[in-house]
Formats: sequence, C-alpha cells, structure tokens
Amino acid sequence: MSGSLARLARGHRLPVILGVTDGLLNALTLAASALLGRGGQATVSLAARIGVAALVTSAFTMFVADYAERRAHLVRAGRELNLTARGQLATTRLGRRAAGRSAVAMLLASVMSYLGASVPIMAGALLPGPSWLVVALALAALAGLGAALARTFGAHRLRWAAAMAAGGVGVTWIGTLVHIA
Repeated sequence: MSGSLARLARGHRLPVILGVTDGLLNALTLAASALLGRGGQATVSLAARIGVAALVTSAFTMFVADYAERRAHLVRAGRELNLTARGQLATTRLGRRAAGRSAVAMLLASVMSYLGASVPIMAGALLPGPSWLVVALALAALAGLGAALARTFGAHRLRWAAAMAAGGVGVTWIGTLVHIA
C-alpha cells in the first residue's frame, strides 16, 4: 500500500473496515443461493449487480451514521460551551466540515464495499473452477481481514480469523435459505 493510501486508511479505519466487511457479507448473502443452492456460475454481471447493491447500502448507512455522530458531538460541545441555541455549532463551518468528513467516510465505505462484494465474485467468474470458489474466496478474505485486524490491535490472530470466517459461514447459510440472487 502506498504511503498516502496507508495514511488515508489509518485515518479512516472505520469506513474502510466497515466497507470491506459489508461488501464481503453482501457477496456471501446475495450470491450464496445462486452459487451453492442452484449450482449457478459466477458472472461479471452478478459481480457488478451485487457490488452496486453493496455500494448503495454502505454509502447511505455510513453517511447517516457518521454524520449523526459528528452532529451529536457538535450539539454536545455547544451545550458544554453554554451556547444559547441548541445545535448552534452545527450551523457553522464546523457543521459543514462535519458533513464533508462524513462524505469522505461515505465514499471510502462505499468503494470498499463495492470491492469487497464484487472482487470475489469477479474472481470466481474469471477463474476456472467450481461455483463454490467464490464463497471460499470471500471466506478467506474475511479470515484474512480478521487476522489483520487482530494484528492491528494486539489480539489473537487465529481467533479473529476463525471468528470472521465463522460469521461468513453463518451469513452464507442464511443466504442459501433466503434465495435472493
């Protein structure tokens, strides 16, 4: 990872991790039935459609949650400063900065969600092999993400990798039951 990209990821850990995890779980949930239940094949079209669905939901969720959190901080700070009007700080440049930072978080989360959802399915479409390869790739990516997160905050890597993979297996099972794609 280049220096500026690494700094960006460090400064925005939540949207990056949320986006990748959300995308991978979307891929497992939405494609599981098509790839495991009916034995269909991964296609570039399926990767793009599931990627876009993940992008849209992640963008909306991230912006709403991040902006609500930032506005709440401004309201609390205004109360601590004994400002007369509730939310007064939120209408200043600080409020606009909060909206801008939330937009950056939204952009990062949505791009990472798109990549997390579409890359395993795209790889399954482009690589020869059985349809369950997509599920295996997504589960491996979740396990790798779990190990990387554990390394970041000094936790047990194998435990985190296993927990993330187990969560992916559970989501895949649910995806086969609800038959979405």
